[in-house]
Amino acid sequence: MHFLFRAASPALVCLAIPATLAQQPRLLVAEKGAQSLVIVDPASGNVLASVPEGGITGHEVIASADGKFAFVPIYGNSGVGKPGTDGSNIVVIDVASHKIVGNIGFDHGVRPHCPMIGPKDGKLYVTTELDKTVTIIDPKTLKVVGAIPTGQPESHMLVLSHDGRRAYTANVGPGTVSVIDIQARKVLKIIPISANTQRISISPDDKWVFTADQTKPQMAVIDTATNTVAKWIPMEGIGYGAAPTPDGRWLLVALPDQNKVAVIDLKTTQVARTVSVGAYPQEVLVRPDGKSAYVSCEHANQVAEIDTATWKVTRTISTGKYADGLAWAGR
Repeated sequence: MHFLFRAASPALVCLAIPATLAQQPRLLVAEKGAQSLVIVDPASGNVLASVPEGGITGHEVIASADGKFAFVPIYGNSGVGKPGTDGSNIVVIDVASHKIVGNIGFDHGVRPHCPMIGPKDGKLYVTTELDKTVTIIDPKTLKVVGAIPTGQPESHMLVLSHDGRRAYTANVGPGTVSVIDIQARKVLKIIPISANTQRISISPDDKWVFTADQTKPQMAVIDTATNTVAKWIPMEGIGYGAAPTPDGRWLLVALPDQNKVAVIDLKTTQVARTVSVGAYPQEVLVRPDGKSAYVSCEHANQVAEIDTATWKVTRTISTGKYADGLAWAGR
């Protein structure tokens, strides 16, 4: 059995790929400093492979719904809103064989960044920053099937509601969040946050969206019923990547300038504790079973594993230079 992959415009590249059988879960880590994707066995903590992405940096990663393929948008060598190369493709990696097996190309530089898989339609959604859009891709054919304007520049990070109806983008420089109707493909509202905001996450029940103010040590809590900021949660440092636990009880927030992770109790919307991790934590990923959380520590070149029952770091995994984006492949 074979899958046929085609690159999106401008050119079509056909690749025949052997189908992979059911596989063990894998932790995927974007290794910015080596322009590669690190594949980790979460059971042993061993690095299984570091797959080169082609010499240009990808910051984020997502796995296909079946966990067989990783999609790595190639952003470029710049920071948000700063000069540098403008990435124009997404690399497709077979998680089991550790090989690049496909490519999604754009006909101009778009700085593709945050990828997500639609929970209902299975489509690949990715922020295409320079176009001020979220691009929609069929992950089976690797063809672009649509785009949704965000109404703002620097739409860097993206989260999708679990019911598949809404998308929310963190627009860094404007310091706003765009609320998007996915089916209608239009912006419903632009919510002001601060002069600068980063990263975005959503509660399991879709009632709350969280984004970190980059000018003050606080987290904005957006009520998705009214699309307004309902509350601010003070923290001891500027927040960055965040992720809730599957039961909706806790929100874990990376605090890069503190080398800590804040654990917010979502019942009280207050920081309950902090966990010390390696230098400059970036992104947080909670396992599907909720038992552990992984935190990429960019300057420590590692990922910290936190036990969510004891809130202790159980181990660190050396994943290479400048660990950033995280994803879970498999069940």
